[in-house]
Parts: sequence; structure tokens; C-alpha cells
Amino acid sequence: MPAIPSGARGAVIIGWGSAFGEKTITNEDLSRVLETSDEWIIERTGIRERRIGGSTASLSVQSGRRALEMAGVDPTEVDALVLATTTPDRSVPATSATVQHALGLKCGAFDLNAACSGFVYALINAHGLIAMGAKKVLVIGTDTLSRITDWTDRNTAVLFADGSGAVLLEASDAGSQLLGWDVDADGSAEKYLYAELGGILKMEGREVFRRAVRIMVDSAQKSMAAAGITADQLTLVVPHQANIRIIQAACERLNVPIEKAALVLQYAGNTSSASIPLALVDALDNGRVKPGDYVLLVGFGAGMTAASAVLRWGGGAA
Repeated sequence: MPAIPSGARGAVIIGWGSAFGEKTITNEDLSRVLETSDEWIIERTGIRERRIGGSTASLSVQSGRRALEMAGVDPTEVDALVLATTTPDRSVPATSATVQHALGLKCGAFDLNAACSGFVYALINAHGLIAMGAKKVLVIGTDTLSRITDWTDRNTAVLFADGSGAVLLEASDAGSQLLGWDVDADGSAEKYLYAELGGILKMEGREVFRRAVRIMVDSAQKSMAAAGITADQLTLVVPHQANIRIIQAACERLNVPIEKAALVLQYAGNTSSASIPLALVDALDNGRVKPGDYVLLVGFGAGMTAASAVLRWGGGAA
């Protein structure tokens, strides 16, 4: 990917929020209707429970409002809304339009679909908007995968869930928060994870696992190289919350201790575009990041897409 131009106006995250589906489904619940068990699911995925319910718009409004309130920003100050989702509520219009109206925003809004990589794609796009003159951009990652999950298939039903995470970016002349980024896609692998229009998710788990680790590691290494840092300088890694085995394998190849990873999949499941922001919000709320720390966001998704970004938390000089 091209380097961030010298002198480009940067941005910092000034607010964040999250939202989950209102219904909790435990592994025990699934074991009553599927040929599976709590032990089997935890061993293979790391997931103990997941939350479902709500629409993409309603969850986005909840997380977006919390981000705005935390930042103390009036909705009319926001210059753009970028909603990362692979499960819009309707084909037309974009769900971001519904969210924009409900939040009281007076700005442009658009959906972005890069599957589970979507939030990082959206975050990078938001930094681009700010580099071009926007002052505040709201970025939301939301998916309601329960609507396209086959609840009779134990290979996918144990994974997917609903959720939303949001961050508010504000322009900053004190130094860029975004130090390096990468986006990628390999359309030849789309057959391994997909859902037809009106259909349900289909996945070849073994092939997804094999490709996911490789594409995540490759993207992360490109972003770190662009940022001019090494893995040992990272304070936090925020990976897509797909499967604990994928996260462990990727961290091992990056030489990053698993203790540095932000994890919420144990109670949130795989929420696709919401996955990375939910893990980031959890880490921030628990004080795992301080100004000046290096944070790596990295994900992969159907497509097969990949995206990563290295942030210096709070921006400013190194």
C-alpha cells in the first residue's frame, strides 16, 4: 500500500461505544438442538456464548450514540458516517441512511462491505476523508449474522452472532494516529465463505482457517513495515474475533504473545464487521491502552479480504 503522505492531516479517536443483541445463547443451549457440546465448541472456537437480536440499524444507532456521547460531540458536528456491514437491513437504501437520520446527523453516509475486514477498511477510509478536509467522522461496524446463519449446521451455528462497535474520529494537526495501513483481497477464495442473496452462510472451515492465518499475518506485517515498527513494540493487537485457534496461530507467526491480544469472542462470538471494534472498545474500557502505545488492528473476511492498521494511540509525535 502507498505510504501516508508527509504532512497529511491525521485524526485521533475521541469516543467509542458498543452494542449487543439482547438474547444470549450459550453453548449448552446449542447442545440441546445440535450434535455438539460446550467442550467441543470451546476447544475448537474459544466461544462460550453469543448474543443475537436487533437490526443492523438499531444496533448501529446504539453504539454510534454512545460514541458521540462519550466524546461530548453534537451530532450536527459530524461530517460523515461510514457504516461497515455485510448484513444491511435492506437492499436499498443503505442502512447508513437509516442510522444517520436516527442519530440526528446532518452529513453524508454510506455502507461499506468488506465482510469481517470491514471496520478496518472503514477506519482507513475515514482517515482519508479527514485528510481531505473532514473534521469529524463516525465509523461504525455492525453485523446481524444470526439472520443469515443456518441454525441446524453445527459448523456455523456455533460461531456467528450480532453486535456493533463505533468510534468517533476527530481531525488532529498534532501528528497522525494512523501510522501504517494495508487492505487486500483475493477473489479466488470467495467460494470458501459466502451467502447468496437471500440465503445462508456457507463455509469450508478448514480452507478458511488455512488462508485466514496467512492473509492476516501478511497484512499485519505490511502495516507494521509501513509504520516503521516491529512486533515487539506493540502494546495491543486487536484481531478479528473469528476463532481462538486462528488468533493464536496468527499471534505466534507474528511473534506476539497471546496476552497482548484483545479478546471478546468468548462471550460475543463472531460478529463480522463488529468484531474488531467490540474488542477494541473492551480493551479501552479496561484501561489496556495509554497515550503513545502502538495498537495493531488486523482482520480477514469473506472475499477473501484482509485489512490492518497500526495506530499510535492519541496521535502526536513518537
